[in-house]
Formats: sequence, structure tokens, C-alpha cells
Amino acid sequence: MGHSKPRLTLSMIVRNESGRYLKQALKQHRPFIDNAVIIDDGSTDDTIDICLEALKDLPVQLVRNTTSKFNNEISLRKQQWEETLLTKPEWILNLDADELFEAQFMDEVGSLIEQEEVDLYSFRLYDFWSSTSYREDHYWQAHHYYRPFLLRYKPDFEYKWLETAQHCGRYPDNIYSLPNQISALRLKHMGWANPKDRLEKYNRYIRLDPEGKFGWLEQYKSILDEHPTLVDWVE
Repeated sequence: MGHSKPRLTLSMIVRNESGRYLKQALKQHRPFIDNAVIIDDGSTDDTIDICLEALKDLPVQLVRNTTSKFNNEISLRKQQWEETLLTKPEWILNLDADELFEAQFMDEVGSLIEQEEVDLYSFRLYDFWSSTSYREDHYWQAHHYYRPFLLRYKPDFEYKWLETAQHCGRYPDNIYSLPNQISALRLKHMGWANPKDRLEKYNRYIRLDPEGKFGWLEQYKSILDEHPTLVDWVE
């Protein structure tokens, strides 16, 4: 007897994404996801319309926060998690609105989620500083590490969160005790690719974390470097 492909749920938090990467990202994810859970964190633009249009005819659980919870990331990530669990997910793909997998992911995601041995996959995330190149220096080397993006939900596992206001992680903290694997597939993080976005992020980090308690103050300052080291992306 043939078995049906496991269901893949896209889980995402969005906020004021109009004119950025959301439309492109959802269009790219759409062919391999079965449903989506989207938390709109107080958008004041047409972000919700973009989501509904891009995911038309797919089941979408859309939750609107009238007031943004961004300043307390742990409460936002827990909300995203709990709303996702309400859809009884099998596999959860947790991406931000400015993250895009390389093209190969579409061909390979099926084999990742159809096996029985692995419950968690981690991938490398490249911080793009232009539309075609990523940054690589002392302060920017996220792509040397693997982060969790794709998780098989286990109802009998006791998930525990890292209780910190910022940088709490997008999944519960103890998921690495599940059978896990790294994948060679790469993710493009476009959130730094535009100078205007970089300046906004810099101002936000300095406002929310002026002493670098949750992050790294020198890295915050390096956002404004005028001549960063960039490497061309090759698909």
C-alpha cells in the first residue's frame, strides 16, 4: 500500500512586509507546503492581503495581533507555536518573511520529511547584503552554523522554551534532544539586503538593546560599515 506524503505546515510571523520579500517568499514556498499559519503582528499596510492572495486556495490560519508583540519576542514566538499546534501539524517549516530557500530545496524537501528516523533538520542561513551577495566577516558569519527550521511535531514530547525577551529562538529550546540532522541546503536571508532596511534594524536594535544584553553591541554597530566584505552567491 502506498502512503500519503506527510503534511508540511508553513509557520510565519509577518509585520509590514509590503514592498519587501513576502510575496516572493510565499510564491516560492507554496508548491511544497500543505497549509500555513501566519501571525500578523500589528501590520498597518496590506501585508494580510499579500498573504491571502499568495496562498489563495490553501488552508491558511491567519491570526491578527492588533498590537505588536515584537518587543517581547518570547510571547510572540510562543503564540506562533501554539497557533501552529492548533492545526495538528505533522512537519513545521518555520520561516521569517524575508527568508528564501535555494531552488534545490523544492526538489529535496519531500525526501527530508518522508523518512522516519529524523525529526529535526538544521540549515545554514546566509545574510544577504545585496540581491546577489552575502556578507562574511568577523561580525557576520551566521552561515558557518546550522539552525533549526524544519521540525516534525511529536505530541508526546515535552517542549521547553528559552525564556528571554529577545533572541529566544523560533522553536522551543530543547528540540535538539530529538533525532536531528544537518542539511546542505541553504537559506537566503534577505532582511539585510537593502540599505534602508539595515538602517531601520540598526535603530531598532540600539533602541531595544542599547547595552547589547541580548545580542552583541559591536555587531549592531557593524551594520553601518560602509565597506563590508561581500561574497557572490552561487546557486
